[in-house]
Amino acid sequence: MQGLKRLYLPLLIAALIVGCGDKKDGAAKEEKPTQVAAKVNGTELTVSQVNFALQRIPNLDKDQSKAASLQVVRNLVDQEVLAQKAQSEKLDRDPTVVQALDAARRQIMAETYMSRKLGTPAEPTDAEISDYFNKHPELFTKRKIYRLQELAIKAPKDKLEAIGAQLRASKSLNEFVDWLKTEKYPAQASQVVKPAEQLPLPMVAKLSEMPDGQAMIVNTPEGMTVIVLADSQLQPVTLEQAKPAIARLLQNEARQKAAKAELDSLKAAAKIEYVGEFADAGKEATAPAEQPAATAPAAPAKDAAAPAADADAISKGVSGLK
Repeated sequence: MQGLKRLYLPLLIAALIVGCGDKKDGAAKEEKPTQVAAKVNGTELTVSQVNFALQRIPNLDKDQSKAASLQVVRNLVDQEVLAQKAQSEKLDRDPTVVQALDAARRQIMAETYMSRKLGTPAEPTDAEISDYFNKHPELFTKRKIYRLQELAIKAPKDKLEAIGAQLRASKSLNEFVDWLKTEKYPAQASQVVKPAEQLPLPMVAKLSEMPDGQAMIVNTPEGMTVIVLADSQLQPVTLEQAKPAIARLLQNEARQKAAKAELDSLKAAAKIEYVGEFADAGKEATAPAEQPAATAPAAPAKDAAAPAADADAISKGVSGLK
């Protein structure tokens, strides 16, 4: 029985939310759609429910809408069968279900309010797009594909300064990795190839100025990560190519800024208290710090090696420090 609850909980949440909403007041009953798509033990599933589900399917082709609507009806029937069985076994009173319903309701209400409050952001002007393009050459005119080797090190915060000092003092990355082993600091290596737009903007700004083989240190919640720029290739894009992406990015930034302003305003007007062990939740979290690239140099690794699996592998393509 416990496994059944876990497996179908998302379906039950959706069905039970609809059920709870229909029972709240008489006005809701008066607005009940008359078109019926299916019935389960006398309970009607409406065309409006089908249309609502279809609207949530991204990029739905008109030629596929008929088949999609039939599948949606089947899914609604499956949900209703399960929901009715769950209610007959009083699962709607199960603490896990009650908490999940409450969390889903809170999320839906918050998203709906913000969506209606903010509306659709205005299209950025050509001047705004050109200005963004010109201010971020690392993403466009000087865009690069980066091959990065990462060494994630687990260590207490009070040891990070000493580890960074040892990295800068090491004559090679191999020597540094050997030191980590001696000091028993766990380290996990990996390698990724990513274009500039898939990396955090602050990191790209630093990487774009670094020579191949250079490295930077990024503090993380578990310790630090040494990021070595193993190789980079210049692949610029034109303003015309970048225009659609910049427009979406500027719209998203505008929406996020407006959402933050609205949330800050609402929180300022509300009485908020963090209690007991959660008292620190009221403090602003600090972002992971990035140390200057010049403090952690490493020699270039030009070969297109396969992703490294451990701390030894990452050091094989690096023979010395600059």
